[in-house]
Order: sequence, then structure tokens, then C-alpha cells
Amino acid sequence: NMMKKIIYGGAILAVATTAVFAAGHAKTPEAKAVELRKAHMQLQGHNLGILGAMAQGKADYDADAASAAATNLAALASMAHNGYWLPGSDSASIEGTRALPEMWQNFADVGAKVGALKAAADAMSLVAGTDLASLQGAMGPVGGACGACHKAYRQSNN
Repeated sequence: NMMKKIIYGGAILAVATTAVFAAGHAKTPEAKAVELRKAHMQLQGHNLGILGAMAQGKADYDADAASAAATNLAALASMAHNGYWLPGSDSASIEGTRALPEMWQNFADVGAKVGALKAAADAMSLVAGTDLASLQGAMGPVGGACGACHKAYRQSNN
């Protein structure tokens, strides 16, 4: 009888502990938005890394790989990001993000900057697989579009 009580009590304690642990680690919508943004940026960075390495001569130019990476980048730039930018998911409100609160006050400007990235990525996707010089020429506008948004709306590392 005592053994049943110990086992029963232990089982209840295990279930309660699991529930408390899970509740404490459940992601808020804001934390999920940050996670999604980071994943999106990692995919963009991966594809830009492939293209940048070729453009800088750190990797051999491969027309097929350049075309694929540029197509991926254009697709990423074209995706709707609405769920990524929830109010309260900025660097002043939540840990783990460098998105400045000013972003939510300037969504028209952010939209224009996203539009510039989309246009530059679309242009790159048309020429990246043509030749190295065309890829190199398309890198500047893409980098400029990324940098414009990051300079205005991303907290610096310092």
C-alpha cells in the first residue's frame, strides 16, 4: 500500500514537473516571430554566401550553383514576412533580436527597403547564371538593399 502511494506520488510529481517545465518554455508569439526572422535571414545569408564567395573569387564560379542561389534569394525576398514582424518582438521588448523598435514606427520605409531588395534579387536571378561579371555586377545592388535596412533598423553588434 505504501509502495503504491510512493509510485502514485512520483508519477504525479513527474507529470506536474513536465507541465511546469513545458509551460515555462512555451514560445510566445513574439519569440516565435524572432525565431522565424532569424531562420529567414539565415537562409538569405546562406545563399548570399554562395554568391559572394564566387563574386569575390573565394570559390570557383559555377553557373548552376549561382543561378540556384540567386533564384532562392529572389524567392526569399518575395515571401510575405507579415508574421515575422509582430509588435513587441523588437530588441527593446524581447531578448534574442537585433530588430530596433523604430522599425514598427516606419513600416512604409521598411516596405520600400524590402521592395528594393526584391527588385535587386529578381535582377540578380536573371543574370547570376550567365557569367561571373554579371554576378559581380548584381552583388552591389543586393548588398546595398540589405545594408540599407540593417543600418536603419538593426541594432549594431557593439
